[in-house]
This record gives sequence, structure tokens and C-alpha cells, in this order.
Amino acid sequence: MFSLQDKSAVITGAGSGIGKAIAILFAKQGATVHIIEFNLEAAQNVVSEIQGIGGSAKAYQSDVSDQQAMLKVFEAIGSIDILVNNAGIAHVGNVENTSTEDFERIFRVNVQGAYNAIHCAIPGMKKNKTGVILNVASIAAIVGLSDRFAYSMSKGAIYAMTLSVAKDYLAENIRCNSISPARVHTPFVDGFIAKNYPDKQAEMFDKLSKSQPIGRMGNVNEIAALALYLCSDEASFITGNDYPIDGGFIKLNT
Repeated sequence: MFSLQDKSAVITGAGSGIGKAIAILFAKQGATVHIIEFNLEAAQNVVSEIQGIGGSAKAYQSDVSDQQAMLKVFEAIGSIDILVNNAGIAHVGNVENTSTEDFERIFRVNVQGAYNAIHCAIPGMKKNKTGVILNVASIAAIVGLSDRFAYSMSKGAIYAMTLSVAKDYLAENIRCNSISPARVHTPFVDGFIAKNYPDKQAEMFDKLSKSQPIGRMGNVNEIAALALYLCSDEASFITGNDYPIDGGFIKLNT
């Protein structure tokens, strides 16, 4: 089950964290993985790790917010079966202290970046009359989070974009879903805590962990497993849905 043998998968922002875990798992399941990453060195390290376990992967440097650059990358990659829009950046702030520059930066990477990748992928998928798109949204698209104004805006756009693409391409047999993680333990989280709470790192890690009712953060392999299912043929009856993977955050955090 959940084989991706002979499938070609593009994963954006797969140099670390959730994207890296998805890339490695997809390669283990037989996919040829194409990593589009701003940090080429990080992407190449993931490619080496995948090749070390007998998988197939290639790395491409690109800024997802640059449509012309993305078109060139997709042209180089050729036909694909799966697109995972994972690239994204975070921001802390409310509407008053979020600058125009920060708002636009979040929009360019998180929203325009996903749009660019889908825009590049759809023509080939239509030609093949099949394809799967998976967008990484967030619980921030569904519930209110303090001091996450711009980030929440961007993930709400991803949620709506998912529904629109799923509806528009039903006849072409192109499925589009999203996943909405709560807090996941990644190097970004460790760096955020170290930077902002250098004298209270253990305390803050515990506090952030317990913000999920289940009592811990998610791990990247759990997110990757859900991504694998939704991109596999076993999920061929699923489109136009968002899947929270949140340790009970949305429904139980009262």
C-alpha cells in the first residue's frame, strides 16, 4: 500500500523540517523526488540522504515567489504526478505591529509561492489527465492564533486556494487537498525558542508542547505519513478537503 513507484513528485521547501521528511518518505515509497528550495545546499544535503538509502532525487534552487524562475525549473523537471506546496515562512505580530514589508513578504512566499507552483504544474497534469496537489496550510487557517496576523492570512489563502483548485480541475482528474498541522517540532522551533527565550528554553519548549491537548508537539514523520496517504492512489476518492493534524488543538483546546 501507499506505493509511489514510478511517480514524479515536486516538493517545495524540502531542505529541512516537514518538507524534508516528506521528500525522504516519498523517495522510500518509490517516487523520484524533485526538491525546489531557496537554500540549494540544504536541498543537496537531502538529495544525498535520499540517494544514500537508494532513492532518486534532484535539487533545484529557486525562489518560489518568482514565477519566471519557477517556470524554468518546472520545464527542466518535465512531467510530474505530485506537487507538494510546503515552502513557507512564519511571522509574529498583530495587525498593528505588522509592517507592510513583512505582510508583503509573507504573502509573496506563502501565497504567491504556492500559486506559482500550482500555475506551473497544472498544464502538465491536464495533459496527463491526472495529478495530485497537496498544500501545507495550518491550524492558523481555521482558528484564531494570537500574534499571527500575517501568517494566518497566508494560510487562510492556502485553505481557500485548495478548494478552488479542487473544484476547477475535477474533470481533469486532478485532486487537490491540504493539511493543517498544529505546532510541529522542527529546527525552526528550536531556533525560535533559542533566539527569543535564551534563558527559558526548556520552560518554553514545555509550554509550547502543552498548547496541544495531546501534550506534545507533532513530529515531522507524522506529518509526512499523512502527506503520503493523501498523495497515494489509496486516497483517489479524496479531493477538496483539509486535514488537521493537530493533537486535538482545534476541537479539544477549550
